[in-house]
Amino acid sequence: MSESSPSPQATAHATAQAYDDVAALYAELVRDALDHLPLDRAVLAAFAESVRAAGAGPVGDLGCGPGHMTALLCDLGLDAFGVDLSPAMIDLARRAHPDLRFELGSIDALESADGELGGVVSWYSVIHALPQDVASYLAEFRRVLAPGGHLLLAFFESEGGPVVAFDHKVTTAYRWPVDDLAGLAYEAGFDEVGRMLREPLEGERYRRGHLLMRRR
Repeated sequence: MSESSPSPQATAHATAQAYDDVAALYAELVRDALDHLPLDRAVLAAFAESVRAAGAGPVGDLGCGPGHMTALLCDLGLDAFGVDLSPAMIDLARRAHPDLRFELGSIDALESADGELGGVVSWYSVIHALPQDVASYLAEFRRVLAPGGHLLLAFFESEGGPVVAFDHKVTTAYRWPVDDLAGLAYEAGFDEVGRMLREPLEGERYRRGHLLMRRR
């Protein structure tokens, strides 16, 4: 890391503050977002079926925001809970879904025990991590997953270009080449099960990437 690069902790703190500042607006924007995204729903359904078939334990929705994805995962038959670094997001999630479990915490330093989880969903959550820090997030996901557990990554894809920063509506984020992110996950101990790339719809700027991985 260069001397001018912020630490992972500083980056995470800035991201949490940015989401705190727009929490209510963000929650309203994403509340029904998946209703019009059949391919995204299909990826989530495939993930849920894979986790249920493995029967390996609960699922962490890491970077859960206002809890809409955690609730969907539960509707898909999973024992899901949410983790987020933004206190405002966790407060909204608990109020919207009082019957579900939400924890305030960093997704690169989880309280879950080694091998405790059957699945991990990172739905556009590691996009805000500095590129050189993403490997440490993937290592933490592997630590908490049981052997054979599944990881689902959703991200903005760079469409043939390198990793590049862009002006995400909340705070700086990064677009990743799907092969590069899949390679990092492989090095962290994951085998690819499948991938889905979706072209941007009206009102979207970038291609969306989805990687379904299995812990070796």
